[in-house]
Amino acid sequence: MKLKKLSLRTRIFLTMILLVLLASVLILSVAIYQYKEEQEEYHKGRLERKEENIQTHLKRYLNGRQNTWEIKTENIPLIFKDEIYNIADIHKLQINLYDLDGGLLISSQASLQKSEADMCLNAETLNAIYNTIEISKISQSPQYRFVDKLKENGETFQSSYTFILDQQSKALAILNLPYLEKDDFLTKELQEFLKRIGFAFMLVLLTAILIAFLLSKYITKSLKKISDKINTTRLEKRNEKIDIDDTSEEISTLVNSYNSMIDELEESAVQLAKSEREQAWREMAKQVAHEIKNPLTPMRLTVQNFQRKFNPDDENIHLKLDEYSNTLIQQIDTMSSIASAFSNFAKMPAQQNETLNVVKIVKLALDIFNEDYIVFVAQKEEIIVKFDRTQLIRVVTNLVKNAVQAIPVGRTPKIEIHVTEFNGLVEITVADNGSGVLEENKDKVFEPKFTTKTSGMGLGLAMVKNIVETYKGNITFVSQKDQGTTFKVVFPKK
Repeated sequence: MKLKKLSLRTRIFLTMILLVLLASVLILSVAIYQYKEEQEEYHKGRLERKEENIQTHLKRYLNGRQNTWEIKTENIPLIFKDEIYNIADIHKLQINLYDLDGGLLISSQASLQKSEADMCLNAETLNAIYNTIEISKISQSPQYRFVDKLKENGETFQSSYTFILDQQSKALAILNLPYLEKDDFLTKELQEFLKRIGFAFMLVLLTAILIAFLLSKYITKSLKKISDKINTTRLEKRNEKIDIDDTSEEISTLVNSYNSMIDELEESAVQLAKSEREQAWREMAKQVAHEIKNPLTPMRLTVQNFQRKFNPDDENIHLKLDEYSNTLIQQIDTMSSIASAFSNFAKMPAQQNETLNVVKIVKLALDIFNEDYIVFVAQKEEIIVKFDRTQLIRVVTNLVKNAVQAIPVGRTPKIEIHVTEFNGLVEITVADNGSGVLEENKDKVFEPKFTTKTSGMGLGLAMVKNIVETYKGNITFVSQKDQGTTFKVVFPKK
């Protein structure tokens, strides 16, 4: 799933949860790192305290009345022959004493077999002892001290080396304290801490999920309302402005921008409607003028011809007069039909909302057609709607008339009219087996002035569409070349 395809609400929710998880991981990392630091400081300090205490114990015994030997390096094994075990047992730490050249003098683990390496310090360790000076954290005095650290079999060992001094601060021997870092207690403490903090993090995570859900819902609520308003915005109708209280500055800016756009859109719609009306009237005027000029020309020619050839003494004067009169009457009828067609198109159907039976009205409209190939089928005998009787008859007669004229010569004609109702809607279909509508003409069928016939002004289907849409319905059609066309009119019953 790509992030850019996620909704804003989902992205806000996931971002907040991710931040909580990252913060939790960071806190855990810092806690573990701090534990490691404290663990290291604990062992370092503990070894130093042990070392200081053992140093003090050794010096007291060395300088005490119980020591009868001369205090010098060679006598160290004799001085601490038995006492070194007691000191090691008291401080719970192994004690090794080496001479100043690194040879082992005495050890609290004397009963164990030692390797040659344990019996003598190597040169690197001796150099480190003689060249490493530290400030004691306990006595705050400088001293020669070296701590060697190694890991073996998953355990960490420290081994400290310091000098044993006599009363004149002269080095007598090297004190070595091997120290095993035991972390059982600290590890258990860390596990308990991680367990507690884990429960705390789970509680924080659940709280964060709830807060993130509510916050993302609150943030996107205003955006959803704006989105719904934008989706319903239409140029051809009056749009409502957005009214949102108690929101952020950014959302308020967006709302104000939308409301300003609505004002501009409404003004533009008014100007566009005005321009379209003016253009429509110009086109209508051109069409009317063109249609009227067509019969006027033969009328003028007929009158001129009558004036030129009129002879009262002509024995055929009555026949010629009838011929001229019929020609004029025919052209006058043409002009009258033109005027009626434009008048009917221009007249908007009034929504009189008569309660009538569609089945009965459609049958009445079909009575003017004498063709026996016109078949009418109704779902039931009575379908009650609210519609203007005259306009409904006009819709049916125009569709049937077009169907009759669409059937080419030489083809067995067939026209079917169906009336049905469903889900509070009424559907009237008029199907023919005529020539069909060409693909390039399908988008122009309901346009005024468009026609493929040699006669007529192309206003019939435009007028039908106008009537149907006035009653909140719609008209559609499907057509196949040389197979026929089916027009479908659907409008609500009330």
